[in-house]
Amino acid sequence: MKTHHQKIKFLIITVIFSLLVLNSYRSEAQENQLIEVAGIVTDQETTKPLPGVNVLIKGRIAGTTTDNSGKFKLRSRLKFPFTLVFTSVGFKSQEFEVKEAGSQLNIALVTQTILGNEVVITASRVEENILKSPVAIEKLDIRAIRESPAPSFYDALENVKGVQMTTSSLTFKVPNTRGFNIPNNFRFVQLVDGVDMQAATLGVPLGNAIGPTELDIASVEITPGAASALYGMNAINGMANLITKSPFQYQGLSVYSKTGVNHVGGTGRSLSNLTETAVRYAKAFNNKFAFKVNVSYLRGTDWLADTRTDQNPNNLNTANPTFPELAGNDNNPAYDAWNKYGDDNGSNAVTISGITGIPGKTGNQSIIVRRTGYYEKDVVNPIVDNLKFDAALHYRIGDNAELSYQYRIGKMDGVFQRGNKIQLDNVVVQNHKLELKGSDYFIKGYVSIENTGDSYNIKPLVDNLDITSGGTNSIWGAKFKTSLQASINDGVALAEALRVARSAADASRVEPGTPEFNALKNTIVKINNWDHQAVVGGNAPATGGAWLRQESRTYHTDAQWDLSSKVKFVELLVGADARMYEVIPDGNNFVDFKRPNAERNQPLANGSFGDNVYYKKFGGFAQVTRKFFEDKLKVFGSLRLDYNPEFDPKFNPRVAAVYTLAEKHNFRASFQNGYRFPALFEAISFVNNGNIRRVGGLPYINEGLNYLDNSYTLASINTFNAAVNKDVATGLTATDAALKNRALLEATTLTATQPERINSFEVGYKSVLLDNKLVVDIDAYSNEYSGFLGQVEVSVPYLPNSTSPLSAQAAVGTDEAVIAMLASNRNAQQTRYRVYTNARNKYRNYGSSLGLTYNFYQKFTVAGNVSYNDITENKEKDVFVTGFNTPNWTTNISFGNREILKNFGFNVVWRWQEEFLWESPLVNGTVPAYHTFDAQATYKVPEAKATIKVGGTNIFNKRYVQYAGGPTLGGLYYVAITFDGLLTR
Repeated sequence: MKTHHQKIKFLIITVIFSLLVLNSYRSEAQENQLIEVAGIVTDQETTKPLPGVNVLIKGRIAGTTTDNSGKFKLRSRLKFPFTLVFTSVGFKSQEFEVKEAGSQLNIALVTQTILGNEVVITASRVEENILKSPVAIEKLDIRAIRESPAPSFYDALENVKGVQMTTSSLTFKVPNTRGFNIPNNFRFVQLVDGVDMQAATLGVPLGNAIGPTELDIASVEITPGAASALYGMNAINGMANLITKSPFQYQGLSVYSKTGVNHVGGTGRSLSNLTETAVRYAKAFNNKFAFKVNVSYLRGTDWLADTRTDQNPNNLNTANPTFPELAGNDNNPAYDAWNKYGDDNGSNAVTISGITGIPGKTGNQSIIVRRTGYYEKDVVNPIVDNLKFDAALHYRIGDNAELSYQYRIGKMDGVFQRGNKIQLDNVVVQNHKLELKGSDYFIKGYVSIENTGDSYNIKPLVDNLDITSGGTNSIWGAKFKTSLQASINDGVALAEALRVARSAADASRVEPGTPEFNALKNTIVKINNWDHQAVVGGNAPATGGAWLRQESRTYHTDAQWDLSSKVKFVELLVGADARMYEVIPDGNNFVDFKRPNAERNQPLANGSFGDNVYYKKFGGFAQVTRKFFEDKLKVFGSLRLDYNPEFDPKFNPRVAAVYTLAEKHNFRASFQNGYRFPALFEAISFVNNGNIRRVGGLPYINEGLNYLDNSYTLASINTFNAAVNKDVATGLTATDAALKNRALLEATTLTATQPERINSFEVGYKSVLLDNKLVVDIDAYSNEYSGFLGQVEVSVPYLPNSTSPLSAQAAVGTDEAVIAMLASNRNAQQTRYRVYTNARNKYRNYGSSLGLTYNFYQKFTVAGNVSYNDITENKEKDVFVTGFNTPNWTTNISFGNREILKNFGFNVVWRWQEEFLWESPLVNGTVPAYHTFDAQATYKVPEAKATIKVGGTNIFNKRYVQYAGGPTLGGLYYVAITFDGLLTR
């Protein structure tokens, strides 16, 4: 087997060889004569020279920038005529045709108030006017980012039409579009210069944790909705494309410093300081070689998730509905708070049976209680930081090719939510990218390396804190029962007796903030075994762990070639890509499946957990474009083939059309079919998490475990247990009660995981009206999901005193299975699984959005957007809840003037969304509606090349949560100063 370094070396050699072979076909420029063009670029309004204007040769890679005097000089091998393109932030791009040698150009750029003619590349993978994109696309350029009151360009995405952001932590946010939102969003792709930013084994794009700094971002393009026909893999809900600044076009030294405060009040933490500093330096030499370096550091006090809402009220059968006096958070012994852990169903639910003498009840009674657990605030780190560095080298090979190498590394802390809450601590992600790019092609390869550092999983941490110091469930339950019965015998009311019993059972439990608690916590988070160990000597249990030790490497290569100049009648674009994930088994999340089930979580003599696991995919696409009716109608057709060795090949077609009426009105329509292969976590995880094992859905993981073909659903088990407890209270034996209620148990009969599929239809309209002062953008969509991927919690029946599941011949529904199910729930055996599988029903969601931008007077601009998203209900119940997790209505409105006074501008944004239902394996509940105001004022100091920005988000400090289980967000206020373009020539 190749070593890690051998694989990287092989990838780099392969890419370089491909680059050289491809570039050998691009040498026609050498036959042209060497031409020099010079000139000056000025502002038409002020007649002053414009420094830093990009001067590019149309259809070529070659170009330069103007110096501090607005002058430029360009040498290249060309033939007449050729066209130069002049671009600068805040000005209309301008083209000039050069017909003869010796030209001294004088170019005056015109201020552009509304950027209605922006160029985007993400929608069709080639440059096109944003008005004529075949699908909805939104763009934030440098000017829009500067004018946003958001504290960073990434935060500014929250105000983009159709985008829903979930704030997992102060250090990162996760975007989503058009429904089915989750904090670890598998369905939304985020690229930075063509590199996928998702941390593969963590299963989440870490926001902008290793992405561009505030100083290096050139633009952000967001495509809401399915993009898998061109980009494949996971882009079925949309994608964000972050594009950085070229060191050829943006040179010099830039410095950014921000200081601010958050936790002004009501967020659960004290007033705290937030700081961020970034430095960028770029330099080009003779327009042939260039480099850039970026470094940034952010530090602050994280938002806190501390919502006490009970998601297991006493009226549910997972609590105690036959005891109405136990209603209310203070009285409910089965209380399950949003942000408290160790009090959940399954491993933390204990049935206290055989209680007698309860007033108003006769015979033996059973009461369901939950372990006490710990609040999130007691087990997470409040201080988080994010350090990132990147560097790039660029070399132009002639006029028509640019070779570049880019390295990125980011280290971050924070908290994020998937099936459990994860405390990220010293997570390091890095990548290397090598790319050759021409005017009509590119080929690149990159490797991403992930290491979760000192991170830990909060659920096994809390479980092991409770069990190690407070006793196993059976020990804890026995102490609880003894105290409860004694209190009832003394005439104490049931609710108070339960509180006394909990205190007695928790007597030895470590309490937050004590030295004993801190010492035990520090021990647990360094142990790489989430299962609680066997009882030692029959009494004290050994300590289980919570360390999240995950490593992975992603190897990726892709290429694209625009053959439009070589093919008559149509524009033709082709591309291909390959990706391989290499996962190092850690014994808790990923294991070597070639090992026997009982040994998968055990280390070998060399300390490893077996051989590395590989997960691969390959794909290719072709896109044909043709114009009709004097270029008024543009028709797109594309077909993509994706192959993963675990599944059958999948075809993803897309057809689209854009029709331009009267040169202003652009109508578009598209239909596409897309697939999403299960992500690593959905496909091959084997999470060793106490009493519930989270497992991927591939068939070979199920071998010997039988959760796909011989299990009951958790929902039916809860109903069954409640009915058994009720009948036992009337005098039936537990076995007789179980057999009586056998019909309540629902067999799952799951199938092995298959790719998720979407059919998406979209229409839209975009135009610039009223003499380029009003931009109108409307879209509507309808999606149908088949084989929707999600998690269902099941239990496999085991015979008493057996470690093997029932055979297929003694399947669910038999007397043996019913009795085994009773025993497994009573004795808390490890028989439960949370399985990634496909939904049985099809799901249809739909929506629409409207965006308006109006420059109504001088430089005053008002802009706004409103989005509607909804899902149709299915009549039949599915195996799991899909979790649409999206408000029906969201809107935001901004008002500003970038220069109300000389060098002084402002912007104010109001944002609102209505309440919605959030459903997930961890937390369910209603997220209340909220609205916020953001504002900023900016003052430019041209002489110092400086900009001072004072602003805040949620300036009225109206606390809110964005998703159930998420942190409480309050006001954040900041002052930032930026020096840009220092040390330029």
